[in-house]
Amino acid sequence: MTENKKEIGLAIIGCGTIGRIRAVLARAYPGVGWIGLCDIKSDIGEKLRDDVNADFFTTDYRELLARPEVTAAIIATDENFHTDPTLAAVERGLDLFIEKPLATDARQSQTILDAIETSGVDAVVGYTQRFRRRFLAVKERLVTGQIGDVTSVVTRAFMNRMVPIATVSRTQDRANLTPMVVSGTHSLDMCMWLMEGKTPVSVFAQSCDTALGKWGTKDSTFGIFTMDDGTIWSMNISWALPVVWPGAVYGIEIGIVGTKGVIDIEDTHRDVVLATEVAQGAGYAPEGFDPGAPRHVDFLTSYPPGDLHDNQLWGPMREETNAWYQRIYTGQRTPHATAGDGHRNLLLTMAMDLSAKRGAPVELPADPDELMRELV
Repeated sequence: MTENKKEIGLAIIGCGTIGRIRAVLARAYPGVGWIGLCDIKSDIGEKLRDDVNADFFTTDYRELLARPEVTAAIIATDENFHTDPTLAAVERGLDLFIEKPLATDARQSQTILDAIETSGVDAVVGYTQRFRRRFLAVKERLVTGQIGDVTSVVTRAFMNRMVPIATVSRTQDRANLTPMVVSGTHSLDMCMWLMEGKTPVSVFAQSCDTALGKWGTKDSTFGIFTMDDGTIWSMNISWALPVVWPGAVYGIEIGIVGTKGVIDIEDTHRDVVLATEVAQGAGYAPEGFDPGAPRHVDFLTSYPPGDLHDNQLWGPMREETNAWYQRIYTGQRTPHATAGDGHRNLLLTMAMDLSAKRGAPVELPADPDELMRELV
């Protein structure tokens, strides 16, 4: 870690649920000297401005990024609208935190990655699960060879349908708002991080859409990846569980088998269960979303960003956000996903969707143009 501290002038583009969390944490971080906000909905942005005593607010991201105080930017818009503000921030040479995915169009994602790599800016992508203590402990055991060479991995992610319904309801551009691209990408990133050094060479996947087809998305996608060294990896997600499912958002199980051992991760949050006559509300509740049914049982700690206590968020998103501020303020090394990781993850999730559409394996790496021709 370097001692050359660089005070942060922070631009946050997108003042919804995640932008708000990161802005509140920014106000408390001593290395952030200036905060500017942008959202196309002025009421949401102005409320956040007032709540965190931000220095500036606008509905035009170009106006915000042109401010001389800005040295770093968080891109926290809806998934379909990352490209333009990200490219504008890269052009200014800003340190970047981009919520996943880089883009929902594989060609735009390639454009973003090319721009980042050409400019040399430090850009990371928001994969919050990397900052969970249990996964950091697993990563350490793997890199130090505690189970030998990994040969097989099994991943299962369960989510209730609040996330897909809330996500697709905000837009008519739903073609790539699939379980893998939007949410399965988190468990996919985790497994690719844990299997660091292995490269997927093919995938065969299948999907179904019985419950969520009317919303313009899939229920589930199950796939098998083959890696360049022969390792096989089963990657499965269903985000169509009923809204009363106790897991607020995400539950994962990962099994990692090696030549000398095994690591079995049960991350379903069933170890802390609340049952109450008091309705618990939606685990994921963006503005205007009504799940339509009360939830009276909850798996506590299953909301990925963390949990509230004393009006403060505690958990992995706090760790992730503060680690990024520390990264750009002091130069501290961090486990954030790189822009390259984010682009790779998008292509792999879209390759699963393409395989399911074709009903046949897809060779990897997938070509962005081919993915967009066949999936849109």
